[in-house]
Amino acid sequence: MIYGKMWCVVKPTLGIPLILTAVAFGSFNVHLALLNNTTWVKGFLNGNAAKVVSMNTEAPPAAPKAQ
Repeated sequence: MIYGKMWCVVKPTLGIPLILTAVAFGSFNVHLALLNNTTWVKGFLNGNAAKVVSMNTEAPPAAPKAQ
C-alpha cells in the first residue's frame, strides 16, 4: 500500500468513512453536473433516446482494376 503509514496518524474508523463519503460526494456532483449541463442526458433518461441509424454491414464495392 502506498499510503500505509497514513493509518498510523488517522484511525481507520475515521479515515475509511471519510474517504467513502468523499467518493460518493464527488460522484454525485459529477452526475448532477451532467444532468444540468447537457441536453441529451435528460432525454435519454426519459426514454427519448435518439434513433440509431442502421449501419451498413455489407462489404464495400471492389475498386476498379487499373488497365
